[in-house]
Amino acid sequence: MQPIKPIHNEADYELALQDIDRCLDAAAGSPERDRLEVLTILVDDYEAKHYPISPPDPIAAIEFVLEQQGLSRKDLEDVIGSSGRISEVMNKQRPLSLAMIRKLVEKFDLPADVLIRNTPRVQARGRSFVVTRAKRVKARVAI
Repeated sequence: MQPIKPIHNEADYELALQDIDRCLDAAAGSPERDRLEVLTILVDDYEAKHYPISPPDPIAAIEFVLEQQGLSRKDLEDVIGSSGRISEVMNKQRPLSLAMIRKLVEKFDLPADVLIRNTPRVQARGRSFVVTRAKRVKARVAI
């Protein structure tokens, strides 16, 4: 076996993955098991830097939880409100309120940091537009 070294590029990464595969069945307390532990830390660090996974869109997270639990949008009524309000939220025409976020966290154990992320929204409503708070602040500063 080669000595363990830092992962600097894709070739090093692939070699580390192959080495991990060879060590997967190692007995606890063995040198191979120690090697496996060190390699997984190195691979995890490399993947975090080169293949970051951003948190999901809040609505996508809600839809995923509903699907996983075999629920429908109707099951959101006690959390979000009427079917019309649910439709607006799920179609990104209305943002989640703090009260909705709290209820979603409590009922579905969704991470709050995922739910508070901004979802891009500028939807036409008749002649006016719903504009995000950040754009209103920029508009006030420009005046």
